[in-house]
Amino acid sequence: MNYILFDGPTRNSLLPFTFTKPVSEIRVGVMTIKEKWEKLLGCTLTYLTEEYLEAKYPMVEFDENVYIDASVMPTKELATEISFIAENQMLMRNDDMIAFFASKNQEEVDFESYEVIEFKEELFKIETKSDIFSHNYQAINDDFQLLTKNRSSVDLSDTNTIIGPAENVFLEAGVAVECVVINATEGPVYIGEDAVVMEGSLLRGPIAIGEKAVVKMGAKIYSGTTIGPNCTVGGEIKNVVFFGNSNKGHDGYLGNSVVGEWCNFGADTNVSNMKNNHSEVSVWDYAEDGFMSSGLKFCGLFLGDYSKLGINTMINTGTVIGVSSNVFGSGFPDKFIPSFSWGGKESLVEYKIDKALNDAKKMRALKKKTFEDKDQKILEAIFEETKTYRP
Repeated sequence: MNYILFDGPTRNSLLPFTFTKPVSEIRVGVMTIKEKWEKLLGCTLTYLTEEYLEAKYPMVEFDENVYIDASVMPTKELATEISFIAENQMLMRNDDMIAFFASKNQEEVDFESYEVIEFKEELFKIETKSDIFSHNYQAINDDFQLLTKNRSSVDLSDTNTIIGPAENVFLEAGVAVECVVINATEGPVYIGEDAVVMEGSLLRGPIAIGEKAVVKMGAKIYSGTTIGPNCTVGGEIKNVVFFGNSNKGHDGYLGNSVVGEWCNFGADTNVSNMKNNHSEVSVWDYAEDGFMSSGLKFCGLFLGDYSKLGINTMINTGTVIGVSSNVFGSGFPDKFIPSFSWGGKESLVEYKIDKALNDAKKMRALKKKTFEDKDQKILEAIFEETKTYRP
């Protein structure tokens, strides 16, 4: 069977991250949603996403296909149910569509005629930006079990200190970890291939550190944090998801936040994740075109791909910064900063597309990655789509 992950109605609530990637490319836990499905189904999946993303994230359609809501977090039980879906069937949980069968020749899908199969186990979806960090604790635990089952960790040298069960710490090949304190009492610590954790770092699980990531000296990494592949981090970090290829290499606090790819934090940038009056934090929602209550008392920053924060920048609770913005200056900038913005509290102007593209190329080059023509076309499409938000 051929499986396709489709972007459902939650896509707009997951902006700005889904401006640059399909929903299934969001990282929660150790892996992206797509990688989890591929691990459980044992095959490669493709995407049904926005037209301007299709060149980079294509759909492969067979004569027979099962379409899966990309916001649904997979489990072993759910993957088993989906593997048995047949013609004219769809899998539901209450009113939530999980997956459905469709042939290549079907001009449209008549769901009224479909047999409904009810999934009775718990269903979890990534429906809001804050879901990404709020459920990262459990996602790290689940991915740890999936990735390490029947496998042995690389040995950890005796310069390190482990608190809690040793089986809760797993190192892939090529990892360099020395003089680090790892507390795995309340959750596992997974360190990916060729990652580096420098001396004096303090890690408290559950934590995931991706392939070729670097944790700098003296870093304090708290529970519920994912450092995606090829990231460099330092300072104090709590319950944050870094998708990958981003840098927060200096001191400064970041908590209850989501950081896209190709982002950079200037030295001593700090993010507030709790209001002084302890009330619920409001967050900009693209689907509602306004601020909505997150339902959370702890909520920090949502930073879109290719965006940067200057040195000593102060970020307020529940701030949303779009794609390819450069934020700097004294004082707290606005809590919603549109894509392709340049400036801060004092003034905010449009970040010219040619300069933004040039900086994107440089950021990718720093990570030894190529900025391709299809990456440029994606940013150009986002620039046009987000014009109405900029002054």
